[in-house]
Order: sequence, then C-alpha cells, then structure tokens
Amino acid sequence: MDKKEYTVIIGDLINSKKIKNRQEVQEKFQKTLARINQNYRSSIASKFTISLGDEFQALLMDKKPIIQIILAIEAAMYPVQVRFGIGIGQINTEIDYENSVLIDGPAYHRARAMISELEKTEQQYEQREANILISSADRPTREDRLLNASLSLVTVIKNQWTARQEEIIQSYRLNDGNQYKTAGKLGIGQSSVSKALKAANFVSYQSALSEIEFFLSEKGED
Repeated sequence: MDKKEYTVIIGDLINSKKIKNRQEVQEKFQKTLARINQNYRSSIASKFTISLGDEFQALLMDKKPIIQIILAIEAAMYPVQVRFGIGIGQINTEIDYENSVLIDGPAYHRARAMISELEKTEQQYEQREANILISSADRPTREDRLLNASLSLVTVIKNQWTARQEEIIQSYRLNDGNQYKTAGKLGIGQSSVSKALKAANFVSYQSALSEIEFFLSEKGED
C-alpha cells in the first residue's frame, strides 16, 4: 500500500434534480472540470471525473490547492450550488490518472463520509451551515474540528449574501479579483462592485479562506 498521504475531493451539485436547464448546466459542468484538470495538472494524481450525473471526484497529490479549486468550481458553476467532501489519507489501489472512480482507500472513504454528513445535516432542523467538510482520520482530529468550524463560519457569511452580491462576487473571482474588469463585465460602475463587496463582508470572508488555505499548505509540507 502506498504510504503517501493524498487528498480526495468529492463534490456534487445541490438540488440538481430541480435544475431546469439541465443540459446547459451539464455542459458547463464538464467544461469547468476540464479547465480545473488543465490549470491544476501539477497537483492532480487522478483528474476530476464525473462519477454520476451530478457528482464528481478527484485525487490530489497535496492539500495546497484545495481552497483555490473549490472557489474556481463555485464561481464557474454559479448560480448552481456545490457541496464538497474532502478526505485526506492513504490510497489502497493503483492510481489511474484518467478515472478517479477506479481508485479506493481511506482518503476516499473519508471524503464520501463528509459528503454524507453534509447531506444529512442539510435535512436537519438545527443544522450547521456548511458546504465543505474535511476529514483526515477515522475520528475527527482537533485540526479537523477547527477547520470545519472555520469553514462553517465562512459559509454563514456567504449565506447572508443577496443574489446580486453573489453574482458580483463570483464575477469578481472570474475576473481575477479586478473591480474594473468585473464592472465592465456586468455593465455597472466600479463603485457598485466596491459597495457590494463591502456589504457582503467579502474581505473578512476572503481573509478566513486565505488562513485556511495557508494552514493546509503548511500541513502539506509536514
């Protein structure tokens, strides 16, 4: 068995059965994953693969790009919402670069468990607000608990955005974090972009994600 520690991302589109323009979304879904596979090729052990109609998975060689990949997928798929289960651990089978579905091991089991946990909590009356959960062991570690609590608070901020604020934020991400390019793309003034980012507490949101990303990057060098 490979003793190296890998990172698995399993994701799925939330409420995909309610999507009206399903063919259009599916095509965008495929193009988004293809772009991720190209942009993050150096970090990918097994490329992002659609495993079911609305589900995908991939195997990464390290933890560093997790947050950037998730943000890229969220921005590209907006307004469709996505949930992500992250599993960290070993792999028990041969690694097939072309098809992540053929690979198995503790990292996959943990990612799958996190997806199941997200689906379960979404159905509860008193639920933790989150669309990303991380697991690095069979039982939650202190680090897992801290990361998931932080990700939950980030989601609380995000869930307070209006539809217009989220549209501007996702466009802002797709336009390299440039307010003027975002304004031009949306046909609004730069000041409108700035006001939307401020009203959405985007700086606090982005700062928290950056700290999570830094922590995962540091762990990747252990």
